[in-house]
Amino acid sequence: MCGIAGFYDLTQQANEHNLQQITEVLHHRGPDDTGYFFEKESTFHIGLGHKRLSILDISACGHQPMHFEQLSVVFNGEIYNFQDIKDELVKQGYSFSSSSDTEVALKAFHKWGMQAISKFNGMFAIALYDQTTEDLFLIRDRVGVKPLFYHCDREKLVFGSELKSIMAYAMFEKEIDKNALYTYLYHGYIASPQSIFKNVYKVLPGKYIKFNKGNLEVVTYWDLKQKFTSRKKNLITSESEALQGLKDCVKKAVSYRMIADVPVGAFLSGGYDSSLIAAMMQEQSSHPIKTFTIGFHESAYNEAPYAYEIANHLKTDHYEKYLHIDDALDLVEKIPLYFDEPFADSSQLPTMMVSQIAKEEVTVALSGDGGDELFCGYERYDEVMQYWRYRKIFTSFEWLNRRFKVGKLLNLVDLKYKKLLHLHSLQNIINHRYILSQYYMEGLVKDCPFVVDDDYFQMLSLSSHPQEAFMLQDMLMYLPDDIMVKVDRATMSASLEGREPLLDYNLFEYSFSLSHDLKYKNGEKKYLLKKLAHQYMPKSLLERPKKGFSLPIHIWLKEDLNSLIQVYLSEDYIVEQNIFNYLVIENILRKFNTEKGHGKYTSLIWNLIVFQLWYQKYFVL
Repeated sequence: MCGIAGFYDLTQQANEHNLQQITEVLHHRGPDDTGYFFEKESTFHIGLGHKRLSILDISACGHQPMHFEQLSVVFNGEIYNFQDIKDELVKQGYSFSSSSDTEVALKAFHKWGMQAISKFNGMFAIALYDQTTEDLFLIRDRVGVKPLFYHCDREKLVFGSELKSIMAYAMFEKEIDKNALYTYLYHGYIASPQSIFKNVYKVLPGKYIKFNKGNLEVVTYWDLKQKFTSRKKNLITSESEALQGLKDCVKKAVSYRMIADVPVGAFLSGGYDSSLIAAMMQEQSSHPIKTFTIGFHESAYNEAPYAYEIANHLKTDHYEKYLHIDDALDLVEKIPLYFDEPFADSSQLPTMMVSQIAKEEVTVALSGDGGDELFCGYERYDEVMQYWRYRKIFTSFEWLNRRFKVGKLLNLVDLKYKKLLHLHSLQNIINHRYILSQYYMEGLVKDCPFVVDDDYFQMLSLSSHPQEAFMLQDMLMYLPDDIMVKVDRATMSASLEGREPLLDYNLFEYSFSLSHDLKYKNGEKKYLLKKLAHQYMPKSLLERPKKGFSLPIHIWLKEDLNSLIQVYLSEDYIVEQNIFNYLVIENILRKFNTEKGHGKYTSLIWNLIVFQLWYQKYFVL
């Protein structure tokens, strides 16, 4: 795990000092080593920077940038099957001076060109420069586990593992993209390829870009939509066959991710996904693995006792720490530092904390992320089915209201309820949260209409099943742009490498071959994954309502964090900032303080506070 940064500058203004600046801000991602490559070509300057967290071949042989003949590379991530690729290259006459996967990747590119990516099983963000062709390639893994930002115009391209590298580039001018801001306020994150800044983008999962003297080309090498549509027509419906196939996939994915030259452990929440990963790790380990969890003093949010029971059953070496409000306050202040683009998934706080305690014992930690998206685990998948079942009722209400104006009789005069009358189409059912959000978010951002421009419905043409379409959409957006951002930045804040076995691309493709009835059976979510977990742990230890890493944010905002509202959402601050409409914010705060159904307002206020903290750090101070 590392941080990478660099530039390709046709103005020939960028120098070695600029390269050091955009690389050094990534020190937390790689405190073990630093390396630079800078060349003045005839018509441009090229720079590659690297901050290293040593995982494989921790000797100096793994130093980056790494070079071979005309190729230079900086690499962030892991290629888990590098030994298989290395063996193949040795047969082709290549020799190796290290045991690192970076050298394997470099020589694979030399042998096969960009076709080498199809051989990689891993998580990665790679910058590859070819001195012969003068091409710079930026490559991101299939699922989007590792981040990669870039700023590009006809004269230059600047890139980095995090947005702070681009902000540190001397010639970059920050300008907030208000459309992206609305996307953030709605989701709590910014959907790719947008970023919070104009003219700054994210390389999309499964794609690479090629930049050559001002020309930029985007190439797709793995497409989730295509993999789903090309799945076998005869889906696996046999439970026993599907279960064995799933077990084989997960077991291999876990085995790959236990390969390291440093200590490896696991995050353990006590839920199905993380418990299954820990169980399979323990099965493959000759000694007790180390597991880590975070608890909360508020019992309604606390899963630490369940994690302890699982750890005790698996006989792991277990560590836990309770997150107190004082810890949370300290972490909230650090959010803009490590999440240098506005990001408001509040589970970032316990993930940062569990990463800190894990780093004291290990350098790599496996997690159970991905199970909900692949195997239908979220509560909202139940909700969308309920809307789907009752869509004819919504159709009838709409017709009655249009014909007889019965909205008043039905007490549906409120705009948000009138909008809900339209929940008879698949598009509106999946997007019902957006429909409701228009009710209280319209006009929030000055001089910008409330339009979440993220192509939110592109999966609807692939599946007519509402849950399946929703799951695919989450795989495309929520997983890489929320979950993976959270895990990457939180683990990197502690210089810890996070690995996610359930995000192995082979497991993605295998999940597409399964009948949906094996994922959601008779109202039971994650049916098949649960069956597999029960082979390792008693059902009684696992079967309980899902909590996830949810936090008592509403309570905290009412009490200990209320001072942030008083400062950053005050009329004086909002007016001087001149981004938001204070009258809309005032209405949101009034609803938050008076209405019983405070969920949507709590989320929006938290999103606003996180943005304001980010703004304060990068624009005011």
